[in-house]
Amino acid sequence: MFNNYKDVVTIKELKEMLNVGRDKAYALVNSGEIKSFMIGRVIKIPKRSIIDYVERQTA
Repeated sequence: MFNNYKDVVTIKELKEMLNVGRDKAYALVNSGEIKSFMIGRVIKIPKRSIIDYVERQTA
């Protein structure tokens, strides 16, 4: 799943992966539904966190 993406992605890539808009992507990250971390001012998201989120939604 999501083999074309690196192990850590940006908000822009998260939007592409889930086919969601900017507001929804930030809401998922800010709520903690998708785990993320900051490097400087850039939000980084482990691909595993996105996969876990998708699996929770389809279970």
